[in-house]
Amino acid sequence: MKVAIAGAGNVGRSIARELIANGHHVMLIDKDPKAMKLESVAEAEWVMADACEIAALDNAKLDQCQVLVAATGDDKVNLVASLLAKTEYGVPRVVARINHPKNEWLFDKSWGVDVAVSTPRIIAALVEEAVSVGDVVKLFSLGKGSANLLELTLPDGSSCIGKNVGEIELPENASLAAIVRDGRVFTPKAHDSFAAGDELIFVASSIAEAQLKSCFIQ
Repeated sequence: MKVAIAGAGNVGRSIARELIANGHHVMLIDKDPKAMKLESVAEAEWVMADACEIAALDNAKLDQCQVLVAATGDDKVNLVASLLAKTEYGVPRVVARINHPKNEWLFDKSWGVDVAVSTPRIIAALVEEAVSVGDVVKLFSLGKGSANLLELTLPDGSSCIGKNVGEIELPENASLAAIVRDGRVFTPKAHDSFAAGDELIFVASSIAEAQLKSCFIQ
């Protein structure tokens, strides 16, 4: 997956490192030469350009990106970049950073924003959760890192579809906390069955996390 990040400050670089560590291709865009700290995220593609100018975004080939993260420290820039990404380039997923709470009401679909948020770790998780069907995505760390909140979206053809929750043996130190289906959240019971597109929410240790996918997708 290719992700463009508008804004190569501390927040943008933090998001980039998180996504690169999870195997995604990241392009950092910033017009400030001082922000071009290539060594800080050496694996990223760096572009010195104004994310609010169509010519610059054309050159950056924004239309080839699956996600744009507007992560600058300026809410006006984030809104304009989001709108251009969605309307001019048809970027499927636009995630925008809110810097000032008073501007929160602006960050909606009328400005091309699919999700508005402020914390870098949450932004990275939302990017992955939206496009990573069939992969386990870490949403948060809990208990000082001893456990994680995880998400797995079941793709068509998953080996567990049609089976009951009670039929699936989870790894030790892993618990299925919730299922999200058609906008509804429910606590799974043993007789509930899995369906394609279900979003499964787990709490699991790091060791159990590595084993979860094989329980549902083979």
